[in-house]
Amino acid sequence: MPYRAPVADFQFLLDHVARFAEVAATDRFADATPDTVIAILAEAAKLSDEVLAPLQRNGDKHPAALENGVVRTSPGFADGYRAIAEGGWLGISASPEVGGMGLPMTLTTAVNDMMAGACLSLQLNPLMSQGQIEALEHHASEAIKELYLPKLISGEWCGTMNLTEPQAGSDVGALRSKAEPNGDGTYAITGQKIYISWADNDFTENVCHLVLARLPDGVPGTKGISLFMVPKIIPNEDGTLGERNALRVVSLEHKMGLHGSPTAVMSYEGARGWLVGPEHGGMAAMFTMMNNARLGVGVQGIGVAEGAYQHALAYARDRKQGKAPGTGSIIEHADVRRMLSTMKAETFAARAISLMCAGAIDMATATGKDGWKARAALLTPIAKAFGTDTGIDVSSLGVQVHGGMGFIEETGAAQYSRDVRVTAIYEGTNGIQAMDLVARKMMDGGEAAFRLLDEVEAGAEAARATHPDLAAAVWNAAAELREATEWLVAQSMDDRFAGAVPYLRAFARVLGGHAHLAAAVHGDAGRARLAAFYITRLLPEHQSLLAHVRQGAEGLMEITPDDLAA
Repeated sequence: MPYRAPVADFQFLLDHVARFAEVAATDRFADATPDTVIAILAEAAKLSDEVLAPLQRNGDKHPAALENGVVRTSPGFADGYRAIAEGGWLGISASPEVGGMGLPMTLTTAVNDMMAGACLSLQLNPLMSQGQIEALEHHASEAIKELYLPKLISGEWCGTMNLTEPQAGSDVGALRSKAEPNGDGTYAITGQKIYISWADNDFTENVCHLVLARLPDGVPGTKGISLFMVPKIIPNEDGTLGERNALRVVSLEHKMGLHGSPTAVMSYEGARGWLVGPEHGGMAAMFTMMNNARLGVGVQGIGVAEGAYQHALAYARDRKQGKAPGTGSIIEHADVRRMLSTMKAETFAARAISLMCAGAIDMATATGKDGWKARAALLTPIAKAFGTDTGIDVSSLGVQVHGGMGFIEETGAAQYSRDVRVTAIYEGTNGIQAMDLVARKMMDGGEAAFRLLDEVEAGAEAARATHPDLAAAVWNAAAELREATEWLVAQSMDDRFAGAVPYLRAFARVLGGHAHLAAAVHGDAGRARLAAFYITRLLPEHQSLLAHVRQGAEGLMEITPDDLAA
């Protein structure tokens, strides 16, 4: 389907919202010059527009299939993957010492956004490898790094993560997979994992699984879990491939969407694995990959939102119906204009938050300062949840813009909605993200949140001279969010959790207002008009959300199961 990467939006947000100049000013990322940024964005856009976007419908019409134990991928996916690998996009943020580009996560985030908008089913594969690369860089032994990282970065091999089990779901501590020492430094991994994205394919030489399992002396719960590298084919010391490991794809799930991305049930039957990180330290290592993936999944939602918006915009411009003024196209109708404006404004806001998060990660990496680490941690659940909620909401509006034709599969509008729906579920449901935000990320008493709100309020103050009404609305929203945060951190966990989801969305609403206000100040007239739309029509939602937050758990848990069944 037609897709054009929104390069101008990325450049604008890097310049005026994500504070990328600070990232590029560090010694760690000194190579991220303006010319480099322009080149990266342009080349990634070319890949997304010309190579990946034409594969979008193939994945839906010709799903991945399991044939005699071999996963057959959708037509064209092998060529698309090779283009991603040969372009070096798998290792854009990986260390140059092992073949990566060493560029900021902010640029990786922009590239992933483009690729997800073009073809989400295929983009999920490199996202998994990127997360595994980061986990290995931080936690693996030198021997594992030297053997696996060059192959993962080149794209000759690809990576997965194996957490979920049938009886455990999101309760990772309830896993039953076992790891028995073999006596030679390796372990025999036995167990079943479900929902494994891109567990196998027919275009890479090897698939490298990071698997959570419990050693014989592992205590119950998450503290007794270890992490293991379990390759599909056991490599020799020189990187050549040896014998097939004792693991297999049992079946592929029949899913609502993402049909081109094989999601497998995996069986490990005494498969040989190598410990990654310390014994019983698996969750710390896996969280490195999961946090990478959480930002990446948020970006998947934003990319799909962009694709759905472009699809709907093209239809609205072309479709003639009713007594519309001007061109006679449905884009001239007020309600269609409202929907398209909402789609574009929400996507811009979510993209801004994702790049702010990535920029904080980069500054934490470059400086090691706790303040940047805290900001990155705070923004990660917001970026994941709001990014994916935006993908779902915007793609649903895209179907609505198409009217009856949106319900017809041939138009392609429904695919965006079906594909993106899972993003609010995997890598930690959005409810879990919200609970993480109000609990773990507020263990500092809200200090990281308050520092971020200080910047929002400062930005609003600076904008008063040119856009007084918009600036006042953003400043007031930030002040109300500050008061709600002060109230929140004084409450019990039950009260926090009851309002966690609306609190996260309210926070995202305010950050979106901050980004749109910057667009009004620094952008052209079109950006200013869109900013006014967001700030006057969408930002006020934060008030009802915060009213929900302040109710706490009162009355909620008094609603009985019988009440719900009545």
